[in-house]
Amino acid sequence: MNKDFLESEMTHIPMTFRARAGKTVIVLPDGSRGVVRRGATIDNSMVKLLVRGFRWQRMLYEGKFTSIEDLSAAEKINPSYVSRVLRLSYLSPKIVEAILDGKGPARLTMKDLMEPFPIDWQKQAAHFGFN
Repeated sequence: MNKDFLESEMTHIPMTFRARAGKTVIVLPDGSRGVVRRGATIDNSMVKLLVRGFRWQRMLYEGKFTSIEDLSAAEKINPSYVSRVLRLSYLSPKIVEAILDGKGPARLTMKDLMEPFPIDWQKQAAHFGFN
């Protein structure tokens, strides 16, 4: 086969590859998954991060710890990390439910969740691509 034939038969498909739940997922330009399998793909690491945030928030609320510093010392984790994870307890219930059900956007990663995000639930949906 000659090179001209190969080039004329090539198709360009814009996509990216993201690690999700320990697997590589194809993400199309619109943010959807390139290959959709039956059932949800639950990202257990992301679920654990959410659970940890809500657990820590409950511990502070119930008075088991009086500050983030006390909590971080007890957990032997950097206070900055504890603060970032605690923010997750302010996520919209719809976003939390989607993550727990494995129905979040393919582009959403744990790194994205750890970055600052709007407190308003509608703005969160737009920020994380849940529209």
